Amino acid sequence: MAESSKRWEEISRRYRIYIKLEKRLSENTVESYMHDLEQFAHFIMRMWDVPPRKVEPQMIERYMAWLFDQGREKSSQARALSGLKSFFNYLLLTEVIETSPMEFIHSPKFGRHLPDVLTTAEIDRIIGAIDCSTPKGIRDSAMLEVLYSCGLRVSELVSLRLGDLFFGEGYIRVIGKGDKQRLVPISDTARNKIYAYLDCREGARKDEEILFLNNRGKQLTRVMVFTIIRQAVQRAGIDKRVSPHTFRHSFATHLLEGGASIRQVQEMLGHENIVTTEIYTHLNNEHLRETVERHLPLR
Repeated sequence: MAESSKRWEEISRRYRIYIKLEKRLSENTVESYMHDLEQFAHFIMRMWDVPPRKVEPQMIERYMAWLFDQGREKSSQARALSGLKSFFNYLLLTEVIETSPMEFIHSPKFGRHLPDVLTTAEIDRIIGAIDCSTPKGIRDSAMLEVLYSCGLRVSELVSLRLGDLFFGEGYIRVIGKGDKQRLVPISDTARNKIYAYLDCREGARKDEEILFLNNRGKQLTRVMVFTIIRQAVQRAGIDKRVSPHTFRHSFATHLLEGGASIRQVQEMLGHENIVTTEIYTHLNNEHLRETVERHLPLR
């Protein structure tokens, strides 16, 4: 068992470097893949004590059955399978194996869950519920305004730098997944709120480039943004499940309802594949009817 364990550790270490430096996955995705791989490796060694190159399809099927028995949701099972496919593709690439045991194993089928959509009035209520009499409130108001009006991921929001602000041109530069850059238009409201925040930004060193800081002058965490949103939603009295992604989802939905093309929304969101953007096209029937009547008059 010691030999198999050593082999798993060695290959896992090289795989981490591969997905981080060559595949350029985000730190969160890397950690997620490595956590799932470690769990899989422990299962394989406990049941069969074999190294990665000797894993067989039925072993993976047993592992997936074990995940099901543990009560893991289908989305979690699918994520685990996706990580394993990536791992065994790496073993193929590095010629550790000749064929992948994942070849005929398919992800579990499940419907996509669409998050709640906020109306523009609800977004105004949430942002309006923030007390802007304090520097923290001014920061939070600016932050949520940017999160919504620029359609950012929470990781993109907390990573924004002063050098990413091109207010003269009316854009901000966003560093998305895989360090891919895109330019996103910024509204006058968001720009003015950022100016107000910068006038009272506390605890920042003169050379600090990160835009949104905590009260110690450090970069805000994703968890802190979740907390700020939860508190604002409670104060606004809105009974919906709201996360940072809800703002992004609402932004995309409102763009489509306003007449933007799916290609434009894809570019704004920074999606590499338009299929990802298509989950935002759940427009209501009334809007679809009006669109058909406007562009394709019925006989």
